[in-house]
Amino acid sequence: MPCHSQPTRTSSNIFKQIAWRGILCSSKYSPLLSMGSKKKTNAAAAAAATTTTRKRPRRITRTKPKYNDNEEEEAPTVSDIEDLGFSRNETLEIRASLLEWYDLNQRDLPWRRISSCSVEGKDGNDEEESERRAYAVWVSEVMLQQTRVQAVIGYFNRWMQKWPTLGHLARASLEEVNEMWAGLGYYRRARYLLEGAKKIVEGGDIFPKTVAALRKVPGIGDYTAGAIASIAFKEVVPVVDGNVVRVVARLKAISANPKHSVTIKNFWKLSGQLVDPSRPGDFNQALMEFGATVCTPLSPSCSVCPVSAHCCALSLATKQRSAQVTDYPIKVVKSKQRHDFAAVTVVEILEGQDTKEEFQLDGRFLLVKRPEEGLLAGLWEFPSVLVEVEADLATRRHAIDQFLKKSFKLDVKKSCSVVSREDIGEYVHVFSHIRLKMFVELLVIRLKGGKHVLHGKPDSKTMAWKSVDGKALSSMGLTSGVRKVYSMIQKFKQDKSKPINGKATKKMTS
Repeated sequence: MPCHSQPTRTSSNIFKQIAWRGILCSSKYSPLLSMGSKKKTNAAAAAAATTTTRKRPRRITRTKPKYNDNEEEEAPTVSDIEDLGFSRNETLEIRASLLEWYDLNQRDLPWRRISSCSVEGKDGNDEEESERRAYAVWVSEVMLQQTRVQAVIGYFNRWMQKWPTLGHLARASLEEVNEMWAGLGYYRRARYLLEGAKKIVEGGDIFPKTVAALRKVPGIGDYTAGAIASIAFKEVVPVVDGNVVRVVARLKAISANPKHSVTIKNFWKLSGQLVDPSRPGDFNQALMEFGATVCTPLSPSCSVCPVSAHCCALSLATKQRSAQVTDYPIKVVKSKQRHDFAAVTVVEILEGQDTKEEFQLDGRFLLVKRPEEGLLAGLWEFPSVLVEVEADLATRRHAIDQFLKKSFKLDVKKSCSVVSREDIGEYVHVFSHIRLKMFVELLVIRLKGGKHVLHGKPDSKTMAWKSVDGKALSSMGLTSGVRKVYSMIQKFKQDKSKPINGKATKKMTS
């Protein structure tokens, strides 16, 4: 079906908006009215310009312009997007085409095997089976946010093996969940999964089945609620993620800011028009799968697109040399990342009697737990402090020494002897909104008098810590940033133990 160009803010549109709002027309609008339609007589235009009644004006029609190579066909803007919609024929054809494409091309993914098991002979109305599907959909959709599908598969399988049902997850600890999640990033997602599972179980262990009920669960937003409700319980509701926005924006050549609240609202409305009432879950997955594999951000495969006949962006691109399908949705300038700097000190504590050997096998590493709110909440890391831009080594060490003294009464000049202190290097870790540059050092100490200060409790009620050996540290669920720092330490130790001029240095291992 051919694309219909939406008019820009022409005189007829302005007149209609004014009249519909009940604003009295005055003579200042007469020039606009005279431009609105060639079929109006001068007398009619003058009467419309001077009327003082509040009667609704007759609808002013505008002949749809034919495309001209010398003219630019404009895509809808924020002010026009509310008027967009799919016709009945468009809706039916897009539904049928995408579902047929999905049935032939859908990827074989573990969560889909669980969520589609009712089709393979099990009763789809069975309460336990429906909730099992809902739980699998929930876990997979949360994991897939901001993460590639291939990276998620292994995590999903391990998660479902450890916590196969909602009840199993509700009995887990936050530390266990964080360890399982380590490496996926955006750790708040894992915390919300756990909190949501606990709330559902505490509320009677009945999984919410509608978008309205699901939205009451901590951490479940509009997208996740729509995915669970449509895929697991067949509620006819849309889902809108980045893939869906891209597909719909191209189908309608929407040039409005995709991050604008009005635009987002209308993407949900347009997506809702397309949802197939008999297969809502399959259609939503088809739309997302299509965006992820065919209608991609930079290299869409328009030649094999099953809905290319309905794509206004493609129509514009074939008629205008300057237009491209990838112009939609428009690119939004991202907010500038904040640049932070941190001094990170890996504190290794040697136990046992002091010997002439500089490095021993009984070292334990000090780990600090981050606050329960904020970035990387509740996760373990090496002691670190934020410092000023490019602070020198002496300044960074002073800041760390003050932190250790205040938090653990660990005075590097009094309560312990420094075996070695080495500047290891720098590492930049990028978060979605922060670029963190870490200055890493290794501090190897031995507590004086054999008194293990760290066996006591930390002074701060808001801080938790522990000391672990190298083996335990290697098996912990640590963030990718912490793992990178630890790998830098291990490499440094290995390099120190390599032979130099035929003579081996003292072995430095943990």
